Amino acid sequence: MKYTTVGVDIAKNVFQLHWVDGESGEIVSKQLKRAVFLEHFANREACVIGMEACGGAHHWARRLIEMGHEVRLMPAKFVKAFVTGNKNDAADARAIWMATQMPSKVVAVKTEAQQAVLALHRMRQQKIKYRTAQMNCLRGLLAEYGEVMAKSRAALDKAIPGVLAKLAERLPAMLIDSLRELWSELDRLDKQIADIERRLQTWMKEDKACKAIAAIPGVGLLTATATVATMGDAKAFRSGREFAAWLGLVPKQIGTGGKIQLLGISRRGDTYVRTLLIHGARSVLFHGKHVGSWAEQLQKRRPSNVVTVALANKMARTIWAVLANGTPYNQAHFVAQPA
Repeated sequence: MKYTTVGVDIAKNVFQLHWVDGESGEIVSKQLKRAVFLEHFANREACVIGMEACGGAHHWARRLIEMGHEVRLMPAKFVKAFVTGNKNDAADARAIWMATQMPSKVVAVKTEAQQAVLALHRMRQQKIKYRTAQMNCLRGLLAEYGEVMAKSRAALDKAIPGVLAKLAERLPAMLIDSLRELWSELDRLDKQIADIERRLQTWMKEDKACKAIAAIPGVGLLTATATVATMGDAKAFRSGREFAAWLGLVPKQIGTGGKIQLLGISRRGDTYVRTLLIHGARSVLFHGKHVGSWAEQLQKRRPSNVVTVALANKMARTIWAVLANGTPYNQAHFVAQPA
């Protein structure tokens, strides 16, 4: 059975559709309001619907799949190559329609639980950013009155009571009170971050995939929950190598005339998960536990940052193997290379 392909450019209020009628060959470009978007597809035969993997895309994909349609979410960078002429909703929908029919790596549709976990990670990131900004603001204000402190949180908490007591003798009380409030705000942010981590820990205990990859050295609470939620379905990737490349843990390459030159890591894909994997790999190398002979030999001939990224790449491949094959992690596992 041949399905009609429909390109959908989603937005806040107005959705743009583009498709070609299979019988008449007519090119259809149509706008729909948000309220009637699902109603339109509820009254259509099953079709292939292409969308960019942007805000709200996973929600609409889940609803459309429930109606029996096939949904393909694509990275916006892939769709951009098909935009011709002026950029507008109609041109974007046409580009999505064209991209849907090209072979590409689609984005797995996430469940509501997976999106909830990622939302907790984003909120935690925001709280940490606010906390760092508060600390820097406090140090900067105190530096205006000749009081300089070290960057660490421990040094700040140790020095600030005495600093405020000393400044209270010559500065207005309204400023001292405001500085104390700014300092106490850090404890409130600490509590909020700890609460989010506690909720992630609860989810991790209930999720089999998270518990399976948590046994991998360098994979902790944040890495396990973020990776499982971001990956979606592990079988959407053909191999661990493809998953590592999707995270940007492989070199970029340029080539011409049959000669290929490898550059630094591509930094494509999800920055957050890639950062967590690299930090986990660096922790394994720093503490010297569960390093393995492969990493030890690599450390003797390559710079430390190269070794860290290589180990992060290996961790990503291991995560994919554990989740895709459904087997527990075994440090002594060995894959025989073909002759």
